[in-house]
Amino acid sequence: MRKLPSLKALQAFDAAARLGSFTAAAEELSVTPSAVSHQIRALETELGIQLFERVNRAIILTDTGKRFGERIARGFNELEAACSSINRATRLDVLTIHCVPTLAKQWLMPRLQNFQEAYPEVDVRLNASPDPVNLLSVEADFDIRFGHYPSQPGVRRIPFPPETMLVLCAPSLAMGENAIRAPIDLSKQRLIHSEVNLFNWHHWFEAEGLLDLYQEKGPRFDRSFLSISAAVDGNGVCLESHFHVQQELARKQLIAPFGLAGYTVQGHSINFVQSRNRLPKIQAFKDWILKEIGIDESNG
Repeated sequence: MRKLPSLKALQAFDAAARLGSFTAAAEELSVTPSAVSHQIRALETELGIQLFERVNRAIILTDTGKRFGERIARGFNELEAACSSINRATRLDVLTIHCVPTLAKQWLMPRLQNFQEAYPEVDVRLNASPDPVNLLSVEADFDIRFGHYPSQPGVRRIPFPPETMLVLCAPSLAMGENAIRAPIDLSKQRLIHSEVNLFNWHHWFEAEGLLDLYQEKGPRFDRSFLSISAAVDGNGVCLESHFHVQQELARKQLIAPFGLAGYTVQGHSINFVQSRNRLPKIQAFKDWILKEIGIDESNG
């Protein structure tokens, strides 16, 4: 059992410390100034310390009282925030999705409106970061990761389908004397490097049997969406997952000179705590996203 002073006494002290007056504190708490004074004296007696210096009709926090007041204020702020979050939860179910930045920007964001329209009772919070979160401490309901991470007990991982890596460029680069018609033509182009890709230009040239033509020169980015943007601007040729460039291909901002077939990688996965699977918001998003990526899991 927690050993704490009276909540009323702590409230009286917090109000007096913030407002610098027993009278102002009494007005805020809808009690009399003498009641505030009584609660604070009782608190001082219980704690065995003096919290205020009484000078005529003024009050001044002691050094100990000031330190105590700062911590009590933080405590009440936390309580207030907790109550606010509970009140919000009673009105709306919040689904927190953590996602790697490029998939969040390039693939998930354009589709979230469809999910919101299908499930208007669910409010979506999207966090984008390359680092995985701890799902067991409920930092997020879902974590869409890129790459390979150690499995966690109780966390279910569903891999995305294999992702096709496409050679991509702006339409203007596919014309003229340096037009890209065959893999060997890339030796004349500036290569845009995505440093986080599991399958990079070195792997591509090696797979094509053209490793001796591979050039390490060219701009480098630590986020694939930056590489894609550079390619759209005509700054070179990028190698990216088809998942990431569906909008740019549809808008003809990028073209795939060698077509939409290519080498595949197992990149992304969706992760969630299995024991929370039956929560309506969890079930709704899981069913929706699996349908979006073309996975049929009718038995859940």
